[in-house]
Amino acid sequence: MQTLGKNEDRPRGTYDMPFEFHHIESSHPRYAMSYHWHIEYEIIRILSGSFTIHLDEKTFTADAGDVIFIHSGILHSGIPRDCIYQCIVFDINNFLKYSSACADYIQQIIQQKILIFHHFNRRQPEILAVVNSLFDAAKEQPSGYELILIGQFYHFFGLVFRNHYYFEGLSKSSRNVKRILQLKQVIDFIDNNFTEPITLSELSASVSMSPKYFCRFFSEMTHQTPMDYLNRQRIEKACHQLASSDVSITDVAYNTGFNDLSYFIRTFKKYKGITPGKYKRQ
Repeated sequence: MQTLGKNEDRPRGTYDMPFEFHHIESSHPRYAMSYHWHIEYEIIRILSGSFTIHLDEKTFTADAGDVIFIHSGILHSGIPRDCIYQCIVFDINNFLKYSSACADYIQQIIQQKILIFHHFNRRQPEILAVVNSLFDAAKEQPSGYELILIGQFYHFFGLVFRNHYYFEGLSKSSRNVKRILQLKQVIDFIDNNFTEPITLSELSASVSMSPKYFCRFFSEMTHQTPMDYLNRQRIEKACHQLASSDVSITDVAYNTGFNDLSYFIRTFKKYKGITPGKYKRQ
């Protein structure tokens, strides 16, 4: 899954089947889900372990068997713990063309007249059964899987409306909206400049805050210090390079903003538990 800390603006799946499926295990170069957002919607299924997810300013932990639903434009990240999880990213607008009879319901979601619950667990067994069927079809792709996939999505939305698994009339305060926009802005700054030396003063200036206030703001929003987040981002990008290219470890270090190889190796081991050399061999 693409998990860069930015707005993901790219095609999903194919024109006829605009659904993007991902299976994520600990060996995946982007196992941890960095902060990002996209105009599409996303469903996550937790197969094992636990997954702590941040959605805008909301944080909760999902366990094995649980389902997470992420609305369009939501800033989100996730920390897996001994976790295997799967994701489907999809453009909900496509459901407007499949059935005019269902368009009114889909428009209520798109126009944010309702907000589907973010977290489903064993208290909603019918939702879990539908989502499991949906994911199994997306992964295995048996003959006719397209019909199953689209049908089970409609089944999911039908259960949401029938059982009132949504909130109505929600509105965010102007303060909360501003804080989320500021966090998106600084995350974009990091994503665009991680290969260069970045100071705390530069990070705080990117959102017109004092360094002291910025540190408090960033920690409240992400539960990490700014420099810890920056280093995590650099290591995630290093993992991707190590796993997908023949670039040397030294070059990967410099490509991801580290100007000291020893510090890169120590930082990599801190976050990944192994050295970059061992990670590359694996």
